[in-house]
This record gives sequence, structure tokens and C-alpha cells, in this order.
Amino acid sequence: MWKREIMVGTCHIGIAIIFSESVSCFVSAEKSFWALSLESFMCMILALAEWTQKANNGPPLLRVRGPSDRSSGFSRGKHASSKFAVLFRAPLLQMTLQNFLKTLKTVKKSYPSGLSSKPYQPLPDFISQFLTTSKPLDASTISDLNPTTFHDILTNPDLKASKCFRFFNLVIKNQSLVSFKPDLQAHLTLTCRLLKARLFSDAEAMLKSVSVDESLRYPFLVIASAVENCCFESKVITKFYNLMLKVYSDNGKFGEVLKTFDYMKNNGIKIDERTCTVHLIALKGADELGLALHFFYLMVETGIEISVYSLTAVVDGLCRNGDVKKGREIVEEMADRGIKANVITYNIMIDACAKRWDFEELDLVLGLMEKAGVEFNVETFKFLIDGYTSYGKINEAGRLIGEMHDKGLKVDTYLYNLMINGYCKLGSIENVLLLFDRMSNRGVKPNADTYWPLINGYSKVGEMEMAMKYVNEMQKKGFELDKVMYDMLIDRFCQNGMVDEAFELRIEMERKGFHSDMYLCNQMGKLLCEIYQTEKAKMLLNIMIKRGVCPKAVSFTSAIS
Repeated sequence: MWKREIMVGTCHIGIAIIFSESVSCFVSAEKSFWALSLESFMCMILALAEWTQKANNGPPLLRVRGPSDRSSGFSRGKHASSKFAVLFRAPLLQMTLQNFLKTLKTVKKSYPSGLSSKPYQPLPDFISQFLTTSKPLDASTISDLNPTTFHDILTNPDLKASKCFRFFNLVIKNQSLVSFKPDLQAHLTLTCRLLKARLFSDAEAMLKSVSVDESLRYPFLVIASAVENCCFESKVITKFYNLMLKVYSDNGKFGEVLKTFDYMKNNGIKIDERTCTVHLIALKGADELGLALHFFYLMVETGIEISVYSLTAVVDGLCRNGDVKKGREIVEEMADRGIKANVITYNIMIDACAKRWDFEELDLVLGLMEKAGVEFNVETFKFLIDGYTSYGKINEAGRLIGEMHDKGLKVDTYLYNLMINGYCKLGSIENVLLLFDRMSNRGVKPNADTYWPLINGYSKVGEMEMAMKYVNEMQKKGFELDKVMYDMLIDRFCQNGMVDEAFELRIEMERKGFHSDMYLCNQMGKLLCEIYQTEKAKMLLNIMIKRGVCPKAVSFTSAIS
């Protein structure tokens, strides 16, 4: 039988429990809690006394009194000699009977039975030195290690989790030297200790070995059942299952992720939204868009507080797959639930529309963005200007450039280059020159990509002198022509009958390590022969032969033969 006394006013709780020698059942207010022998129960009580004394750095909060202790306050009947009393005092610590029973259950699972005030037997000296110092351990000395000692090491609270992890790895690496193989319980016990010590990378390595590695892989339900016997703190359990979800996700075990998610949901274990976001990104990377959408809606239905990062991950996957409309619809749906997209989410949709020239959908996205009150940033303008200029909507792009200036946003060289390139495609050299001057006035420095549309545009209309003017200006500023530019200029010189200029440019090109292709060489050779510049034609022919290229133009070869 048991007796309970609670004095709430002074935050003092006293619990007296009397056991006869034959009693083997401990009963709570609601139901039978567990069955155990008197000797095992006393072992747990002593262990708990030692535990609470260490936790409070003071006198023990538990005292065990035998029948000879008259201060126990219990009557001494004819069976008094076979009774024990356990008194529990917790000053400054408010604890209910239910919490005491829960703690006692934890101790029961953590400590082996057997009446002893020391739950852990002394470790062999060589192991003790290895675990408490940095002294290396000779692997051959672990040959006498047995499962009981190994378990004591992994569960001993006096040993740091990092040291236990080090010892565990030593045993794994020298498996042939020991008579046993660390089982699932050993792996999970150490995993929980590592999580409690916030050694997450080590804990992840342990969990990966039992969940995804081919050599030692257990089904999820087996792991979930086993972890109940080695992890009793709710915070650690939460970390354990969220880490398990991450490990499965990182290793492409998407079906196991769903099992883990359902188990956590059904057992009231808090699911970390950030872990879910990482999983959504993994699904997107694996091109599992259907699974990503399914998982996202599972998060919503479970009541997980969806962040903009999870929303953006799903929208990004849809847009990459070409389904901008679905992405926009999800943004609208989530907005109705109070989950607002940010400028990054909208930029993803805008970029996808602009690249596909889907201006109808783009207008819907921009309308939704305006309704949500989300302002453009520099990236938004870049995506829009890129789309408009590539399609030929230069006026819309120019309007956005002006809007950026009005808002005090920096219009960089890249944006000016987009505009210049757009005007060049339309043959509007006058506007190109205006933009070029505007860049200089605003202190925006041109680069090679700025000059290229000018050079290309002027040479295309036969203005080779103006084209070379910008070539020289470009080179003075440290920007060199590449092979594409050289080939284009040589071709344009030839088209305009300026074969001498083409030949000189080819020499410069060769000097810088570039080789013009066979078509241009044949074209130059033919033109040189037509104006009777046979020496230059022979020089060009010799270069082509040395390079292993055979000229095709009959007039070229016959003129110099």
C-alpha cells in the first residue's frame, strides 16, 4: 500500500511508499504502473537518490529508511521487519506524484536491476583512461569487452557523449577483435546522447548508419519501436525524429520521409518546419514535383506554420517545370491562409514568365504582386527588362529604367547593355548612342558587352569606320576582342570589299593566338586573288596548309599556282 501527502503552500511534497517483502506491484492513482521485485525497486530508488543529489548539488532529495529507523513514522506491526519506507522531499522544486512516477520509470529503464548504490561498475583501467583522457587506446585491448560493459559506457552520464562516440567508432572499426556487434539499441542510445549534447553531425552519422546504409539498415517502424527504450526526454525525441526525417530526405528515401512524418503527426511529436523546407528543396532537386506538392499540402493540413521559404521552394519547382500558373495559384491560395509570398517568390515567377515571353501570365503575377503590396527590388527590374528587351519591347524596358532612376535604384552596366543590345537588334543606332552617352554621364562604366552591340550594329550596316572606332576605344580601356568578334569583323570587311583591312585584322588575330576558320580564309583568299594580291594569297595558303586545311576555292588555288 502507499500513502501520499502534498503541501502546496510551501512547495513541499512528501511521498511515503511502503513495500512489504512480497509486494511486487507499484500502483498509481489511475492504474498499475509497472511490476518489479523489491530488490529491483530499491536499486532504482538508490539510483534516483544519487541522481537527484548530483542534480541539486546538495543533500539527497531521497532517503531510504529500513524497519529499524523509528523516525520513519510508520507503525511497527508483526510484519514491520520486512518493510521499507522511501521518503521524498523536494524543497524549492514543485513535483507532482505523476512526475515522480514518470521519473522513476525512466530510472527503471536506465539502470539494470540488482541492489547496489552504484549503477555502473568500475571500467577497466585501459578503457577508463581512453574515455577520460586523450590517451590513445591500443585496439587489441578491447578484445575482452562484453555487451554489458559496452552498454554501461554508452549510458554512463559521467562520460561525455563525444568520448562515447569516439569509443563506439573504435569498436566498429575493430569489429573483428570483439565478440559482439553493436546492435540497434546501442546505436540509438548513443544517437540520443549525442543529440542531447548538441553534437548533431555525429548524431546524424549514427542515425544514417541504421536507417539508410546497406550494411546495417532497419525499417522505420523497428527504429521507432526501439528508440522508446533508450530516449525518454521529449526534446531529444523531437530532435531525433526531425533528424531522421532529414537523413531519409538527404539520401533520397522519400517514402520513409512520409512514414516518419505520419508517425510524428500521429504521436504528437513536433515537426520542424525548417526540416520540411529542406525536404521540399530535396524533392525539387530530384525533379519529384508531384511529391513536393503532396508533401507541402500535408504540411498545411497538419497545421505546421508554413514559412515563405517552404512556399518559395514549391513555387520555384513549379516555375522551373514551366507551370507558372500553378505557382501563382498556390501563392493566391496561401495568401488567403495568411501566408504571404515575398519579393523572392514573385521574382521567381516573373523571371519564368519573362524568359518564356509569357506576358499574359506576367501581367497576372504583377497584378498579384501589386495587390499584396510587395515592392520591386533591383532583381525584379532586371528580370523584366531582360524579358522586354529580348522580345523587342524596348519602350517598356526604357520605362522601367526610368522608374529605377526615380526610385534611386542603381542602374548598372548589365541593364544598360540589355537596352543597348535591344536597340541594336532593331537597328536603332541613334538610341544606342544616346544610351551610351547617358551611361557616361551617370558614371556607369562600359564593359566588353557594352561595346559589342555597337561594333556589331555599325559593321552590320557597313559603317566599318565607326565600328573600328569603338574597337579601338574598347581596346584602350583594356577590353580585348575575342575570336567571335575577330571573325565577325573579318567577315564584314570582306562583305564590304575591304580585303586589305580583313587581312591585317587576321594577322592581329593570329598574333593573339586565335585562328580564323576555313570559310573566312577561303573568302579572303578568293578576294585577294581577284585583286591580284598573290603574295598575300600565297602567305594565306601556306598558313592554311601548315594548319592542315585544304582550300576549296578553285580561283584561289589556280590564281597562285
